[in-house]
Amino acid sequence: MSNPEQPGNSLIGHLVELRSRLLHVVIAILVVFLSSAYFANDLYEWLSKPLTSVLPQGTTMIAKDVTAPFLAPFKLTFMLSIFAAIPFILHQLWSFVAPGLYKHEKRLVMPLLISSTLLFYGGIAFCYFVVFPLIFKFFSSVGPAIVAYTPDISSYLDFVLTLFFAFGVAFEIPVVILLLCWAGVTTADDLRKKRPFVVVGAFVVGMFLTPPDVISQTLLALPMWGLFEVGLLCSVFYTKKDDEPDEADDDEQHIHGS
Repeated sequence: MSNPEQPGNSLIGHLVELRSRLLHVVIAILVVFLSSAYFANDLYEWLSKPLTSVLPQGTTMIAKDVTAPFLAPFKLTFMLSIFAAIPFILHQLWSFVAPGLYKHEKRLVMPLLISSTLLFYGGIAFCYFVVFPLIFKFFSSVGPAIVAYTPDISSYLDFVLTLFFAFGVAFEIPVVILLLCWAGVTTADDLRKKRPFVVVGAFVVGMFLTPPDVISQTLLALPMWGLFEVGLLCSVFYTKKDDEPDEADDDEQHIHGS
């Protein structure tokens, strides 16, 4: 029987560990979901407040599908469970890749994992507290007077989750810029020269990531531009240094010598 520590079996070992990490992630999501499923209707009511607060008096949301009043709150609870488990998911990712990282890489990854989590939650909070009140107030105030504004709960949920994901991902721009500059793919000076293209690209990305309305597209593009500028300011401290490859070589020599 071959030794499991031999290099030929390392791939199987990594796959087994990856399966274990994924299983832990699934269990964590299920634990959060099961512990919050009882409050599914309350969570949906909280999510719908930015819309219901601007609906015309006497108007409520509707459900076009028979199962929508039951499924929509549980779908929301499941998605929120994934969002809530993101710190644990990133921790499992960190635990999986950490043994293969050098010391200087470990010092970089942990702050980026923490900041990426906070930025993702910040994007969702910005979307809920700033974007939703503006766009729903606008949508409820326009349109023909003969049309009753009664949004469907399933359509509303899909709309909200799309914007949550779009803003959460878009707020990761500073982290992406730091990684690109640290890896030597680009520099802050090069990105500054490309600022006009970045601004146009932000509006294009906002067009694809958000529903087809100008307000939500603009409210996504402008923070993306601002976060790009923040990433440029922070990238100065994460520019790859010339002595880092030597440090990596020293680590590699230490590993082979042990």
